[in-house]
Amino acid sequence: MAEFSIPSTNLLAQRYHRVLEISRDLASTLDLDILLQRIVQAAADVCDASAASILLYDDAKQELYFQAATNLTEPLMRGLVVPMDSLAGWIVRNRQPVIINDVRNDRRHFAQISRNTNFLTHSLLGVPLIAKDKAIGALEAINKKTGKFTDEDRDVLNILGAQAAVAIENSRLFQQSDLISEFVHELRTPLGSIATAAHLLERPELLEDQRQRLLGTIQGEARRLSELATSFLDLARLESGRAQYHLEHVDLAALLDECQVIMRNKALEKQQMLRVDVPPHLPEITADGSKLKQVLLNLLSNAIKYTPEGGHILLKAEVDDQEVRISVQDTGRGIPPEGMNNLFQKFYRVPGSEKMAQGTGLGLSICKKIVEGHGGSIDVESEVGQGTTFTVHLPR
Repeated sequence: MAEFSIPSTNLLAQRYHRVLEISRDLASTLDLDILLQRIVQAAADVCDASAASILLYDDAKQELYFQAATNLTEPLMRGLVVPMDSLAGWIVRNRQPVIINDVRNDRRHFAQISRNTNFLTHSLLGVPLIAKDKAIGALEAINKKTGKFTDEDRDVLNILGAQAAVAIENSRLFQQSDLISEFVHELRTPLGSIATAAHLLERPELLEDQRQRLLGTIQGEARRLSELATSFLDLARLESGRAQYHLEHVDLAALLDECQVIMRNKALEKQQMLRVDVPPHLPEITADGSKLKQVLLNLLSNAIKYTPEGGHILLKAEVDDQEVRISVQDTGRGIPPEGMNNLFQKFYRVPGSEKMAQGTGLGLSICKKIVEGHGGSIDVESEVGQGTTFTVHLPR
């Protein structure tokens, strides 16, 4: 029986049809993390490559940073700054695709990513991501499974890259507008308090103690605005993927002790007992120590705020073959069941908690993003009247 082969023009048409299907899927995705993973998977599929990656360009800092990949085994690679004299930098600067079928012969190849991911790059096809006439990054297909990357591969990836760039910009705009609208809404309360207090200060009949209370209100709300702005910028960087993780060997026992020392005075002001419980020989982990410290200080601060005078707070670490668990346990008022599902949402405050302490409503959202950026998770258990325990799970 004679064998029939499909003409190459039909194969090309099939690939273009596949890109069209993928583009429809990308256009309907507004979550940036999910979107980027779909893009790199699609790039690997349509180019018959072993892997693919996305690097995004920060025009304000004029930096290029590693953002997503199909073969990403180390979550903390996200945010790694890639030199502008690398292959990806050349693609962004020149807005031109590039095919390198042996990266060993190209001095622009940035080998740091290969070393960090334990994935050796042999060949590479890259195209620029251009949206609204601005280069926002580069999309790369890595290691052709059979043969070499061709001009046909380049054309197909170019089309995918054009659609991906539009989808990325749409996702960013959606996230920014959503976050900004929430931020503006949250600004109204402290600004209203400041405006009211300033207006009352103009009244000549005010007694001195009343004047001092109003001045205290203005100072307190100004501090709250400053904290809100700082937290907003932290969350915006984390949600956009621009936050960078600086890897180091972290001594967890030392980190927990440092956090306890920092928060000790705040606990003593409320006559609370703050203890640390760590097992002997707690292993080091590879992580961003300053960001983990930010998470633990936030959890400890919340525990102190929402635990009455004379209460107990425990900072504890446990370890097994799979993970390290760090928990912050308090004997506070607890969280009602209806509030548990919303705790990590932006600007959420448990009803009634405003009477006990002020906050931005962003702290737990930031904690969740940082922990997930480390490839971990965070959960909470609580019982009304008994207390609350937040637990951070980190891979060994």
